[in-house]
Amino acid sequence: MARENLRATVLGFAAAVVVFAVLFYFAGVDELVDRVTMAEPTYLVAILAITLVWLVAWGASLKTVLGVLGVNVSTVRSFLIFTGATFSNNITPFGQAGGEPVTALLISRSTDTEYETGLAAIASVDTINFVPSITIALIGAGYYATEVTLGRNLEIALVAVIALAVGVPAAVYTAWKRRYGLERRLIGALTPFIRTIARYVPRVSVPTNDGIERRINGFFRSIERVGRNPRGLAVALGLSGFGWFCQMVALWVAFHAIGAPIAFSIALFVVPIGAIAGVTPLPGGAGGIEWTLAILVAAASSAVSFDVATAGVVVFRGFVYWVPVVLGGLVMSTESARGWRS
Repeated sequence: MARENLRATVLGFAAAVVVFAVLFYFAGVDELVDRVTMAEPTYLVAILAITLVWLVAWGASLKTVLGVLGVNVSTVRSFLIFTGATFSNNITPFGQAGGEPVTALLISRSTDTEYETGLAAIASVDTINFVPSITIALIGAGYYATEVTLGRNLEIALVAVIALAVGVPAAVYTAWKRRYGLERRLIGALTPFIRTIARYVPRVSVPTNDGIERRINGFFRSIERVGRNPRGLAVALGLSGFGWFCQMVALWVAFHAIGAPIAFSIALFVVPIGAIAGVTPLPGGAGGIEWTLAILVAAASSAVSFDVATAGVVVFRGFVYWVPVVLGGLVMSTESARGWRS
């Protein structure tokens, strides 16, 4: 299984390289390199600081959710766990969906808690992060629409955001109301699958039917505890929203760094929309997010061409992608040194 995961990661990065190659070809490699290398160092330091503040904010959101679940962890520890989580998301296909199982294991090992509690915690944080991102995107797009006439690409993006703003909460609400039936179906569907897979995994005993049911029940009960804690939800949402704001400021500063400033309202709605590209099979959305952001920025700002937009996005993503990869990689390697066995 580890070999299959490694193969999927290698193939994902190979695909990302191809996507980047096409992006750089259309943007112009020479112009792109010139723009990026001429970026103002002071602005780059600011982007680094903003990136770290974003990670601290979302780490604090994870700490809040874990606190609701009865797991006490320090702010520093939650920051380290979240950087490890982001590392997992950034090196596995399909973003959070691919990285959550590894993140749940990291949380479990770091806090000495059940695996299903860690999975419920990171799943809750990912869900919470969706709400402010779409809300801010709608506000930013609405404000920008009052300033200029939206082009076709931006109209399509705005329609997509509105559809997500309506569709995803409706789906979550429906799943919440029917959670007990969903739980029963998951137990019935996953039990034979898990037992079959476990037979082929070295050093792993085949779990009993009752054991699998207990763990799935534990996951759903943990989700319920988070959903029924208004204060914890409010704090986590506030921290999540602040984290998104940091990312938007980082993109805005990145364009100042290359000498091509954009309106802050553009950053408000393109960052959340760009994050949607993280669900692609590319590791952490690498390549897909860059394409999406560059197209949207170029479409939204008449003063910024596609090649300039690409340069600004590369500077921005160079920090929000690689900083957590480096820090999170150190966290994961430390856990491995302590005896983590995949």
